[in-house]
Amino acid sequence: MHEHEWRRQIVNEMHLRRWPVLRAPMQVVQQVRLVDDAARDAEWAAWAAMPEGGEVRRADRRHVSGTLAGGVSFTWERHSEASTQTLFAPLDSDISAAIAWMESLPGATVRATRLVIVADEADAAQVMPAMGLVHDDLVSCHVAGPMRIWSDFHIGEDGYGRMLVAACGLEGGDLTRAVQRLQELSSYRNLALLGLPVARAAWPRLDQAEADLRRLGEALTRDDVRDDDLMDQLSGLSLAIAAVASTTDYRMSATAAYALLVEERLADLAPRPIPGFLSLGEFTQRRFLPAVRTCAAFSRRERQVAARAGQFTALLRARIETRIENQNGALLASLERSAVRQLRLQHLVEGLSVVGISYYATALIGHVLEGGESLVHFDARLAVGVITPLVMLATWLALRHARRQVLDHPSP
Repeated sequence: MHEHEWRRQIVNEMHLRRWPVLRAPMQVVQQVRLVDDAARDAEWAAWAAMPEGGEVRRADRRHVSGTLAGGVSFTWERHSEASTQTLFAPLDSDISAAIAWMESLPGATVRATRLVIVADEADAAQVMPAMGLVHDDLVSCHVAGPMRIWSDFHIGEDGYGRMLVAACGLEGGDLTRAVQRLQELSSYRNLALLGLPVARAAWPRLDQAEADLRRLGEALTRDDVRDDDLMDQLSGLSLAIAAVASTTDYRMSATAAYALLVEERLADLAPRPIPGFLSLGEFTQRRFLPAVRTCAAFSRRERQVAARAGQFTALLRARIETRIENQNGALLASLERSAVRQLRLQHLVEGLSVVGISYYATALIGHVLEGGESLVHFDARLAVGVITPLVMLATWLALRHARRQVLDHPSP
C-alpha cells in the first residue's frame, strides 16, 4: 500500500488528548504553560528525566501519557503555543512530589488548578470547607446534565485555583469528557484573555498614530510644507503602525480563535443556573465577552489606522504628481515660447540673409557690368538697378526651397 505521507499523522490527530477514565472520588491537577520554540527541546528532554518510578506508556511530539511514582497518572498535551500537564490521583493520596516535578517543566504558567471530584452533593458538602472557597464569589451550576460545580475562580496562596465537582450520576467516559471540556473551557479562556493586556498596552500607540495622521492631514492642505518632509513623516508613521500590527496581530488572531473554542466548550457543557449562585455561563460572559470585543475593536482600529495612513500616502503621491505635472506643463509652455521666438528669429535672419546675399550678388553683377560697359555702350548703373529686385526675388525663392527641402526630408 502506498500511503500518503500525512495519513498516519492525521489519523493520530483524532486520538490525541485522551484522558484516563475518571472515577469519583479523585483529584485532578492541571497546569497550562506558554512554551516558546527555544524551550520545546528542553521540554521534550524533561520526559527522559522523569522522577524515579515514572513510566511513559505513550509518547510523541503532541501527546505523552504515563504514570509517576505512587500510581499518579499524567498526560502532557502540546498546543500551538502552550502545553498542558495534568495529574490524576486518588483523593487521599499525596501528590506533592508529582506536582513539584510538573512545576519544574519549562514554560510560563498561565493557568493552574486543583480539581476535586466527588460522587454527589452530599460528599461535596463535606469537602467544601477544606477547599477554602470564597462564598461571596462562588460560581455554582449544573453542567453536562446532572454534574454540579463550585469554584470562586480565584488564585490561591499556592498559585492554584480550585474547583469542586459533584458527578451526581455521571460515570466513566461521560464524566471524563465533561471534566475535560470544563478544563479546556478555562484553559482557552485564559489563553484568549492574553490578548487583552496586549491591546491595552498598544492602544495609546494607535491614539498617537491617529493624532499624527490628523496633523499630517492638516499639513497636506498647506503649500508652505515641503513634500519631502511630509513623505518622511508619513513613511515613519506607516512604519510605526506596521510595527504595532507585527507585534499584536498574532495575539489578536489567537484571542479570536480561542474565543470561538470557549463558546463551543460552553455550548457543549450547557450550564444550567442554580438559584442564589452565579452560573458558569454568566461568569464567563460577564467579563470574557467584553475583553474579547475589546481585542476585536483594537484589531479593527489598527486596520482602519493603517488604511487611513495608506489613503494619506495616496493623497500625498497625488499632490506630488500634480505638482510634477504642473511643472512639466510650465516647462513645455516655456519650451513652446522659446521655439516661437527661435522661429521668429529664424525668419528675421532669413530675411536679413536675403538682403545680404542679394547685396553681394548685385555687387558682383555690377562689377561685371561695369567691366563690359567699355565694350558695349549701355548704362551699367541702370542695369544694376533693374537686376537688383530680380536677384532678391531669386535669392528668396532659393532659400525658401532649401528650407522646405530640409523640413520635408529631415536627416536620419
